[in-house]
Amino acid sequence: MINRKLNRRSFLTGSSKIALAGAALPMFVPSSVLGAEAPSDKLNVACIGMGQRTSVLVRNLEARKQNIVAVCDVDANRTGRKKAKAYKDYRKLLENAKTFDAVAVGTPDHWHSRICTAAMQAGKHVFCEKPLTHTVAEARALGELAGKCKVVTQTGNQGSASTNFRRSIELIQAGVCGRIKEIHIWHPPHGWPSGVNRPAGQDKIPAGLDWDFWIGPAPMRPYKTGIYHPRKWRGWYDFGGGSIADFCCHSFSMPVKALGLEYPERIEVSGKGLGKESFAESCTVKFHFPAKGTRGPVTINFYTGGDMPPAEAMAGIKETFNRVDRTGALVIGEKGTIRAGLWNSECYLKMKEDKKFRGGFNHDAAKGIPQTIPRAHGHMEEWIDACKGKGKTFSPFEFGAHVTEIGCIGVVALRMQKNIEWDGKAMKVKGAPDAEALINPKPRKGWA
Repeated sequence: MINRKLNRRSFLTGSSKIALAGAALPMFVPSSVLGAEAPSDKLNVACIGMGQRTSVLVRNLEARKQNIVAVCDVDANRTGRKKAKAYKDYRKLLENAKTFDAVAVGTPDHWHSRICTAAMQAGKHVFCEKPLTHTVAEARALGELAGKCKVVTQTGNQGSASTNFRRSIELIQAGVCGRIKEIHIWHPPHGWPSGVNRPAGQDKIPAGLDWDFWIGPAPMRPYKTGIYHPRKWRGWYDFGGGSIADFCCHSFSMPVKALGLEYPERIEVSGKGLGKESFAESCTVKFHFPAKGTRGPVTINFYTGGDMPPAEAMAGIKETFNRVDRTGALVIGEKGTIRAGLWNSECYLKMKEDKKFRGGFNHDAAKGIPQTIPRAHGHMEEWIDACKGKGKTFSPFEFGAHVTEIGCIGVVALRMQKNIEWDGKAMKVKGAPDAEALINPKPRKGWA
């Protein structure tokens, strides 16, 4: 184990076990290049996509006394903030890049990659809500770009800042649970359209909404009230990736980082309502990762819409908590199991001989395991500090893009409605050239 006295920089530089967490070097911004009225201890932030998630980000930034200097959304009804300049086109916003230091992105998924790419190329630090991209190819490209740009990035999987998330990694890497064999993640039925095709007809586009720009690179379709914008877009494959895309960056992150998982070699799918324009009504997706080094093969099992893990995997949950939660995540090894929660922000440990789970700090099997990973005061705080040259982020785009890519591969298999063999390095489905249209779809004419 690494000595707990090592500082944050030394640990993140030297630890091979969490190499996937490496971030781009933070660029310290002196007061001379900040906005004209901004004190040197505050960031000037531009927010793009002013829906529900960005509203939360704005509140978090303001609670931490950072400056929101610009807002951008294709729906003019969402940009009525006082003291912040409003834009409809993020490209126009970036033409004034000298007026801000960082960007927070909370648009629908199909816009994430383009906006993050443009912001990083403009030299701006970026916080982007998950999933980081909409497609496999976008994830690969954005992760590679982030490794080259000297800006600070953070993926919006807020659970990764929790002490429990980081404690779970320490326990897994210390071998407390033995060799990890399987991860089980479950999620209930969702509120967006699922297992259906688009409705017929069209409705009047609301005043202030640029529907053509909202669609952007995705295939054009008529506007329908209450079907896509706001908030229902995630269920439609042209704009989002359903539950897998929504939660892969939350629930996959901890085991992927702890075990150094790279690319799955096989994805198995089953479910109800496959083959539609929207995400499955219910499904089970299994990601099979090959053995590597001293680690054996690992399977991530994702269940949503009512599908649940087998009873043997859930042993001890009801006995401990008097119920089976509607969401959850379990990391199961030969010696023990960690109950991590859907956001990986919990850490309960049950050894094989135990009947119930106990806290991951209090269990006898965990007490001797030292802290090796720096703790954070919060996900947004970590990004703000890193933007100012203080430490690094734990979920930079290099890592966030990798986890997103894994989730997107599952979406590809669901849309193909069959099990697939995956060549991760080549980014291809073996024996299925037709999958390219799902891996790297062509943008709508005029939006290349």
